[in-house]
Amino acid sequence: MFDWLNPLFGKSAEGINAKVEIYTWQTCPYCIAAKLLLFFKGVHFTEYKIDRNAQARDKMADRSNGKRSVPQIFINNNHIGGCTDLFELDKQGELSTLLAQ
Repeated sequence: MFDWLNPLFGKSAEGINAKVEIYTWQTCPYCIAAKLLLFFKGVHFTEYKIDRNAQARDKMADRSNGKRSVPQIFINNNHIGGCTDLFELDKQGELSTLLAQ
């Protein structure tokens, strides 16, 4: 989503090997915040926009043990939670470790 900004900020995905997926709504402020954190860490991620898409939302809920709020974030197919969980992992220094796996 923000890849076009990479040349301006010199971001790259060096040292990031993880497969990152995020289910979002386009106008959700928590989704935007989570994507910005990932962008500023240089993470390339797959975004699934589930606005008005009941099938995609059901798939997200299945993968996230019934969670239906957005965002829902997965690193290497492991559910890590939402925006608050992502920021907490970063604060504790664990996000970089997960991204390097």
